[in-house]
Amino acid sequence: MKQNYSIPKATIQRYPIYLKALRRLQKEQVSKIMSSELSEIVGIAPTTIRRDFSLIGSLGKQGYGYDVERLISIFSDELGVNYNEKIILIGCGNLGHALLNYNKWNNVVGEIVCAFDINPSAIHNVAIPVYGMDQLKSKMPQGCRIAILCITQNIQKTVDELIDNGIRGIVNFTQEHFSTPNNVSVKNVDVVSSIQEIVLSVNSLK
Repeated sequence: MKQNYSIPKATIQRYPIYLKALRRLQKEQVSKIMSSELSEIVGIAPTTIRRDFSLIGSLGKQGYGYDVERLISIFSDELGVNYNEKIILIGCGNLGHALLNYNKWNNVVGEIVCAFDINPSAIHNVAIPVYGMDQLKSKMPQGCRIAILCITQNIQKTVDELIDNGIRGIVNFTQEHFSTPNNVSVKNVDVVSSIQEIVLSVNSLK
């Protein structure tokens, strides 16, 4: 977030949900939206939406609703979101291939523009170019900062090469630890840990 005021983590996690819905509404040529209407789209209570919005500033008027275009501009600025963010995928195995076919990248941060794999000729039925790992430097999209990591070998070496070629954010689906400089952000996605958290949560409800 660009502002210095304190915003709860749970609220920050909802902002991209709002932004995605608002961009979809904009494509549908909706210019104004009430919190009750937005609630039906995102599945978040209107009171929560109004509270979340109020933490940024006075964004709407009671009985009038919110200006969709203005909200998009404010949320994009607050989140530092670039709609045209170029993302690359490293590793096109089962998980990587599934991510390539995931159809919900739009309206949030951009899209996966290309992928890299040790055996690119074996990758079929994808809509983007797939290059060999040895082409990482020559085929890295200009201005690309984000990589999704879905490989099982040479992980640290690959991470180092990604960083050397301008990557500053990594979504990590591997199960191995690797090190990065302080100016590189890493988001670890661990499905097993998430399931464990759910099991503990369910057990606590008994």
